[in-house]
Parts: sequence; C-alpha cells; structure tokens
Amino acid sequence: MSTVIDIETAVKSLSRDDLTTFRDWFMDFDADAWDKQFEEDVNAGRLDVLADEAIRDVREGRCTDL
Repeated sequence: MSTVIDIETAVKSLSRDDLTTFRDWFMDFDADAWDKQFEEDVNAGRLDVLADEAIRDVREGRCTDL
C-alpha cells in the first residue's frame, strides 16, 4: 500500500476533534512549505520579471490605490 493511501485511510478514520487538530496542523505545514518555496523563487530571481512589471505599472500610473 502506498504512503498516500495510508494517510488517506488514517485521515478518514479520525474523530471530529482529531480531524480539526490535523486540519489546523496541515494548514500551518502547507503555509510554511509555500512560504519556503516563495522565498526560494525570490532568491533565485524567478519573480524578478513580475516585480519589474508591477513597479513599471505603478510608475506609469496604471495602478489605483485601494
């Protein structure tokens, strides 16, 4: 049996309280993983083109303050 199937089976068998605890933990875990990937992308320069475009749009007046 694969690890993913084992995890799915275990999650399906959780009580309501344990599912809530797991869900909260997983949301934090997932957010941390996303933050790490975002930082790696920034440090590698993969978002530079988008940042330059946004700065250019602001300078050229194509943005509106919220």
